[in-house]
Amino acid sequence: MSQELTAEQIQQALQGISIPPQPQIMVDLQFEQYMPDPDLETIAKLISQDPGLSGALLKLVNSAHFGLSNKIGSIQRAVNLLGSRSIINLINAQSIKGEMSDETIVTLNRFWDTAQDVAMTCLTLAKSTGIQAVDEAYTLGLFHDCGVPLMLKRFPDYMGVLEDAYARTSGTCRVVDTENRALNTNHSVVGYYTAKSWRLPEHLTAAIANHHNALAIFQDDSSRNTSLKNLLAVLKMAEHICASYRVLGNQSVDHEWNAIGPLVLDYIGLSEYDFDNLKQIIRDMGGR
Repeated sequence: MSQELTAEQIQQALQGISIPPQPQIMVDLQFEQYMPDPDLETIAKLISQDPGLSGALLKLVNSAHFGLSNKIGSIQRAVNLLGSRSIINLINAQSIKGEMSDETIVTLNRFWDTAQDVAMTCLTLAKSTGIQAVDEAYTLGLFHDCGVPLMLKRFPDYMGVLEDAYARTSGTCRVVDTENRALNTNHSVVGYYTAKSWRLPEHLTAAIANHHNALAIFQDDSSRNTSLKNLLAVLKMAEHICASYRVLGNQSVDHEWNAIGPLVLDYIGLSEYDFDNLKQIIRDMGGR
């Protein structure tokens, strides 16, 4: 049963949320909420396409107001708990924070496009490979790079640093190593603390923190960190399929996948041939 929250309660719970929502998503949501009978399912689908709105939603439902014993990582479950009036209050609260320059919107299009693309691919891969946490695979896909727009907000030349980081990535140099040298922080760390502020489950925040540390994690062939490895395996396959190295990194070669791909596929139990077939099926589904 949903619990209605006031606008004041929502504003209090959203302290620290700063990823701007995607403008077109806000337009579609505003249109839907002014319908005589807003369709909660349509609203949920729109919210699930946007990292900023989804993060605000999960932070809200995991706040003390609801007193849940277990933190929720599923966007659909969060929507069901909140109900339409609280969702509309959430949308209105986020729209106030969504004022951006045209230049910023154009730059962030790279982030929004790849976030939704990777999230949908994580969902498909989780189902096809038998990973149990399907909803959480989607959530990780949507949020794994949530630190990128926050880094851009703090460092205007950040996208240039990120492109350089993807270009330098190898078996011994991670994307985040280049960011650390240039900026003394990186989008994985920022994303981790953002996800913690959203009160996401601990294994999801750990996956966000380590999504560019996958080589070290998969080189450990013990039975430790199974849930983390499951999530990261799906995510790294999805990033490669969706060409994050090209969309965000502006590179023609996926250096990170070349280093970790064999370990990830061995962990999942897929041959290169099987993965190539799966990759083609998913790209055909998405028109990539």
